[in-house]
Formats: sequence, C-alpha cells, structure tokens
Amino acid sequence: MLIDLSHAVGGYLYDVFVTRLDWWVFLGIVAQGLFTMRFVVQWLASEKAGKSVVPMAFWWLSISGGTLLLAYALYRRDPVFIAGQGFGVFVYLRNLQFVLRERRAGREVTGKPAG
Repeated sequence: MLIDLSHAVGGYLYDVFVTRLDWWVFLGIVAQGLFTMRFVVQWLASEKAGKSVVPMAFWWLSISGGTLLLAYALYRRDPVFIAGQGFGVFVYLRNLQFVLRERRAGREVTGKPAG
C-alpha cells in the first residue's frame, strides 16, 4: 500500500513538474519566485530596523510578481487566480503611488532627497 501511494505521488509530481513543463509554467515559477521574494525582503528589512517596515522593493516585487502571475492566470484561464492577482496588482500600484507621493512631499518640504 505504501509503495502504491509512493508510485502514485511520484507519478503525479512527474506529470506536474516534467510532463507539463512549458514556457508558461516556467514564467509562472519565475513570477511566484518574485512574489515570494517580497516577503523575504520585507522580513529582512524589518529585522534590520527592529520593527515592522515595508521597503520600496516590497512594492516593486509585488507589482512585478503579481503582473507576471496575472499574465500566467490569463493564459491558464483561471477566473479565481485572475480576480485575485488583478485586484492585488491594483492595490500594489496604489500603495506605490502613496509611497512616491509621500517621498515627493518630503523632498518639497526639506529640499533634500528623501531616503
């Protein structure tokens, strides 16, 4: 029984990761990697600061990974994935707009580049 289960799982994983591998799957994997890196970047920045922070790279990785994942979802015709990533990319862009507006306002007040 355990051997049968092992063969079934192995066959499934082989089908998913080898048989069905194409450029779209590769794009999806790269996109998911970018999307995941945003959490690593945020975590490391927070550890360094000793408090929760959201660095600019978080938003750029969110937008990059989310947009590529949206393209992948559109190609795969997955309505749940499309709705989730479509809304997410909108939110990431809006947050980036807030961050950039705040930085611009800081430069206008001090006359110095915001860092």
